[in-house]
Amino acid sequence: MSRNIILDTGPLGKVAHPRPNPEAAAWLRKIVTSGTLVIIPEIADYELRRNMLLEGMTSSLKRLDELKGLLRYMPLTTGIMMKAAEFWAVARKRGKPRAAPDALDGDAILAAQAHEAGAVIATENVGHFLWFVQAKHWREIE
Repeated sequence: MSRNIILDTGPLGKVAHPRPNPEAAAWLRKIVTSGTLVIIPEIADYELRRNMLLEGMTSSLKRLDELKGLLRYMPLTTGIMMKAAEFWAVARKRGKPRAAPDALDGDAILAAQAHEAGAVIATENVGHFLWFVQAKHWREIE
């Protein structure tokens, strides 16, 4: 089995749409059938879900819930949030903040979830994560 993969909001959104992006859907099928564990992190579910709720995207919400049943869902824990706080502080100290000083900073939380899972982040924003964990553009993960 390959290394675990955790989905960022971008690729998750592409496959959660009722008419998924064909390239992203084919990529996900290939990854899953290879035996790789694919994880939906709670923070990505939250970020995607809130926008779907705001826009009244009920079909997309249903599809997101279906994906949560097909893939591994990773809830947030106290340990993950403590690691996210550490990542957030390190980024600030290095002068590389990813969000406003008072923001929750979903990227730090996702990085902490990836760290906990020993997973590479499948994303469209590789630079947001490289200080802390391995991240690759989803198209580059085989």
